[in-house]
Amino acid sequence: MDLLCSNTGMILPLYLIFYTITGSISKESCDSPLVSNLPQSAFRSSSELSSSHGPKYAKLNRRDGAGGWAPLDSNKYQWLEIDLERRTEVTAIATQGRYGSSDWVTRYLLMFSDTGHNWRPYRQEDSIGAFSGNSNADSVVMYKLQHPVIAQYLRILPLDWNPNGRMGLRLEAYGCQYRSDVAGFDGSGHFLYRPDPSTSPADKDVLVMNFKTLQNSGLLIHMESHSGHTLALELFKGKLLLQFRKGRGSASDFHTVVSLGSLLDDQHWHHVSVERVRGVVNFTVDKSTQQLQLFEHTSHGEINEISFGGTSSDGLQKSHSRRNFHGCMENVLYNDINVIELGKEKKVAMTGNVTFTCTESVDVPVTFVSPGSFLGLPWTAVGESVSVGLQFRTWNKAGLLMTFDLQHQAGTLWLYLSDARVRVQIHKAGRIMVDVTAGASLNDGQWHSLELVAHRGRLAVTVDKTDSSTTPISFPVVPDSQLYLGGCPDTEHNTVCRNPFNVFQGCMRLIRTDNGLVDLIKVQQMLFGNFSDLQMDMCGIVDRCSPSYCEHGGKCSQSWSVFHCNCSGTGYSGATCHSSIYEASCEAYKHKGNASGYYYIDIDGSGPIKPQLIYCNMSDTVWMVIQHNNTELTKLKASSGVNQHLVHFNYSADAEQIQAIITQVQYCEQELAYHCKKSRLLNTPDGAPFTWWVGRSGEAHMYWGGAVPGSQQCACGLQDVCVYPEHFCNCDADSKEWSNDSGLLSHKDHLPVRALAVGDINRPSSEAAYRVGPLRCYGDNNFWNAAFFNRETSYLHFPTFHGELSADISFLFKTSSSSGVFLENLGIKDFIRIELSSPTDVVFSFDVGNGPLEVRVETPDALNDDRWHHVRAERNVKEASLYVDHHPGAVLKAPVDGHIHLQLNSQLFVGGTASRQKGFLGCIRSLKLNGKTLDLEERAKITPGVTPGCPGHCSSYGDLCQNHGTCVEKYKGFNCDCSLSPFTGTFCLKEVSAFFKPRTSVTYTFKEPYELNKNISAQSSSIFSDLTLRAENISLSFRTSQSPAMLLYVNSYYREYLAVLLNRNGHLDVKYKLQHNGDAEVFRASARSLANGQLHRVSIRRVAESLSIQVDQHAREDFNLTSDIEFNAIRSVVIGKVAESVELDPEIARLNSLGFTGCLSVVQFNSISPLKAALLYPDTSPVIVTGTLTESSCGSSLPSNPYAAETTHSLSDHLGSVGTGEPIVNALNSDSALIGGVIAVVIFVSLAVLAVMARFLYRRKEAFQTQEPKGAKAEDSPEMPFTMDPNSQNMISDNQKEYFI
Repeated sequence: MDLLCSNTGMILPLYLIFYTITGSISKESCDSPLVSNLPQSAFRSSSELSSSHGPKYAKLNRRDGAGGWAPLDSNKYQWLEIDLERRTEVTAIATQGRYGSSDWVTRYLLMFSDTGHNWRPYRQEDSIGAFSGNSNADSVVMYKLQHPVIAQYLRILPLDWNPNGRMGLRLEAYGCQYRSDVAGFDGSGHFLYRPDPSTSPADKDVLVMNFKTLQNSGLLIHMESHSGHTLALELFKGKLLLQFRKGRGSASDFHTVVSLGSLLDDQHWHHVSVERVRGVVNFTVDKSTQQLQLFEHTSHGEINEISFGGTSSDGLQKSHSRRNFHGCMENVLYNDINVIELGKEKKVAMTGNVTFTCTESVDVPVTFVSPGSFLGLPWTAVGESVSVGLQFRTWNKAGLLMTFDLQHQAGTLWLYLSDARVRVQIHKAGRIMVDVTAGASLNDGQWHSLELVAHRGRLAVTVDKTDSSTTPISFPVVPDSQLYLGGCPDTEHNTVCRNPFNVFQGCMRLIRTDNGLVDLIKVQQMLFGNFSDLQMDMCGIVDRCSPSYCEHGGKCSQSWSVFHCNCSGTGYSGATCHSSIYEASCEAYKHKGNASGYYYIDIDGSGPIKPQLIYCNMSDTVWMVIQHNNTELTKLKASSGVNQHLVHFNYSADAEQIQAIITQVQYCEQELAYHCKKSRLLNTPDGAPFTWWVGRSGEAHMYWGGAVPGSQQCACGLQDVCVYPEHFCNCDADSKEWSNDSGLLSHKDHLPVRALAVGDINRPSSEAAYRVGPLRCYGDNNFWNAAFFNRETSYLHFPTFHGELSADISFLFKTSSSSGVFLENLGIKDFIRIELSSPTDVVFSFDVGNGPLEVRVETPDALNDDRWHHVRAERNVKEASLYVDHHPGAVLKAPVDGHIHLQLNSQLFVGGTASRQKGFLGCIRSLKLNGKTLDLEERAKITPGVTPGCPGHCSSYGDLCQNHGTCVEKYKGFNCDCSLSPFTGTFCLKEVSAFFKPRTSVTYTFKEPYELNKNISAQSSSIFSDLTLRAENISLSFRTSQSPAMLLYVNSYYREYLAVLLNRNGHLDVKYKLQHNGDAEVFRASARSLANGQLHRVSIRRVAESLSIQVDQHAREDFNLTSDIEFNAIRSVVIGKVAESVELDPEIARLNSLGFTGCLSVVQFNSISPLKAALLYPDTSPVIVTGTLTESSCGSSLPSNPYAAETTHSLSDHLGSVGTGEPIVNALNSDSALIGGVIAVVIFVSLAVLAVMARFLYRRKEAFQTQEPKGAKAEDSPEMPFTMDPNSQNMISDNQKEYFI
């Protein structure tokens, strides 16, 4: 609704001058005054204060009589009505108060009607909205209607008025004459129009019309082509169905393409348009439009006939309603041909009774709108029988329809809705005397008839004339004095009406008692009965699910005043199923602590693209892996007569999803390999390619994996390493031996590979095999897109945010400032803003026309801690919500029937406001509006006071690095450094375990102290160890059934040792000998036998003489050493059998002879992880492995990650089969043995070279000297850093990257 004038008496004449000028130059103007020239008889009102205050004086700017209309009483039941004498198009309305008085209306409803009955309120923004009126008696307030009103009668219903005066009103309406050609149908007739076959076919067909009816079902239009295809418009249960039947088939072939509209049987005009443009159909009912593609479109030249108002009896049998239309049609145009005018001229064939007038029955409905609504009717009939009937419609499952006390205090009758069924109960003295039910699903918004009859000892209730229930009664059922419908009077002294049930909210009409039909107009005039809070002479039911505001396939349901969205199974949440429950990328899942596995990815959040199940490989580089139906190496054999083999690839994500992913990520690749034997590939350098592949856009590409677009080369040609230099591909040499060309495709615009065409396989000796790998992408450009605001006056600006009905905003921020505006967007009146108002308060404020509102979340901890915090705000037609991190959110319900459209027109400001006040200082990242990420970095590059990017992620995400892993900063993101942890993996969560046999030994060695080895070769040991330990921190997990058994042994060059073992009873013993000439001390944990095949976790910690041992979840046990507290010159750490030739105590030697059989996992001695070093880095760590050591998952237990559980799945899950070719793995066929042998030799030689290089690097690393440990320096390396100092637990040396300790 556009406010054109307000509170000034001079604006109206200027407005009229403007409209006079425009009217003189444009025949299309529709702005003439409609009220000023009407006769006095055209004005009616509910009442008048006196004859000089009558409705005839309610003309704008007139001073006749008392200067305007004023009713006798100022209450909500008053109205002023104007008869425009004919159907007229009304485009604007203006109001004034009563001249020279304190009487004016401040708020009102505008109603319209064609008959003076069955009024309809003017709706704004799909809600019943009131107009703001006057603030004094003289100024004019004018509104131009958003959409014109076509009506003969207008009615103003004042809602509020000057509290210091009375209601007073003068008004004017503006518009123009409305031309109308109508036809009336009584359900038995129709007319048939046949288009001129001589006219040339057009690419566009348009059918427009208006209709009105009181019947909820009937066939409006039946359109048939020469080929028998049928298109039909049918009203069914108040909805308009567009139906299509292909060919002259049975009724089962007729299916509904789309359904639009609701409650269309309200006896008001509804607009329908069907527009076909080259097979695309735009179907419109009132203001709702859907676009669809018919199976076979029918052009104008193919239309054989169009039947309006129904069709023959044979055609009706194939419709849903099986009856013709009963009502009126208006201005029926087919390709600008006025069909009704042709009917008047008898140029169309007519069947049955069709008139060219619109005869309407006068039904007076009444609406029960609130808990205080009721209608009381006196009962004056005599006799011992009763008959009451009515029609009702509602969305509610429960509510009182009628109640009355019986004569002679025989009880009370209640007739009510319960679980959408009609129920009748008679109570007397707390006992239920009668209980009858009838009907079902009566809350569907349709009109239902209801009749209650008590006669001759039987009581019957009938619903819709067919569903009846009867019960015998032994007493007369006759009302005492009053019938109450819908509810009861809400007064303290009311003793004649009690309602123990819900009130009824809905419409009633055709209320009938024994005395006949109740005249509701007399009730409205307070001449009969009594009522409260009713809307008389109108049915105010609104279908809040048409159109549905539930997004993404959410199911809409409703009651009288609200609707609900069921989001189950949609992947979205919220009041309107707007916000996605899934993350937008694998990167986002990783930063919630998730491990590798399949995840639903919603690339555009609340946008239209559906979530897809995608595999996420959570390594340091997070890969999104999109599989297709054949990633295996597939062999093709020669096929005579087949010139080309074409294979298509179906991906686990759809085309729209893949395109969005590729656009969002930094890099994508896809392996493309071709193995050949007498099968040419690209036919380089000069021939036409035999083989090509098809990319995302459907274009063919003539380059191969590893080459650049447009080169018509393979990787070997680009690198000049092809076997035959004269060709650009190995396979183009047409060799009789197996060869191959393979490489990665990485040009994002061409990916993924949709199809592959293989050409040179028709010769008898030709053989080939291809492999197209999965699409792999990494680098979420949106997740890390950030900007740093370093001045309060700086901001970024973007185009206007369009979130009229649904708006969701999400972002991350970090700051040390106490307040600041994150973003703001303004309109003329509307606005939206999110700000940090204090260190603990985030506020989401907005105005959509109902006044400023705000949603506030207060957090227990300050948010200006320079850590990342996540903000999610959403505003829709039902509510506004705000969430900050994982704190409880705040929700604000939208006002019922208020404004719902957010109308903004300025730029969107990020990090500040248009006034440059309250600017934000800090970082904003991953800012998304309705699923679209704003490119903050690109805009920041050209904006003073703002810099792109924002480092410092470990303060927020460092806790994801578990088990002593350390967070390493990256420009976009972070990595977990697991060098100080016995675990590995993305978050140092993967347990490193191995299964040990009796002869298995892992020995981690140290160099001899200088004083011991000064006369010995420098090659005698690995690492110097001349430090003295005064503390040890040991942890390990194990699983075994052996006892006794030694788990870990640490010895020194001075014959000192530490042993962790299970004794013969399976108890855990820790044995220390820290004096080479003293006795060993044994400390025993009290836990029961641990040699039970279960997984056990042991933690041992010593500081000087204090020793603590903890087994599993048992309480920690504390001990004290009585011998020396220094552990000197450590020689080695051994797990499993001690294989080196060292002198062992007799008891240790006996245990060692048995070895260890079982599982050992996550073994750590101070900062040393010997098992991890042996399994993952045996060539670069000072470990010696003897016997069989096999990595195993035997040490796995329940996930220790507190943030998420691992969801790893097979990459072959969720995939189909290609259906072409022959999948093969690791081999082509038996004929390829020779090439396989050559490959094996090459691999062997390569491994030998790598071994020599590794040994060389290992020797180079032996040259360093022991130094005091320094702070860790993170470097990108495929190898794990380590420290040499067994006493160190959290430091590593700069030059010790390859080693674990």
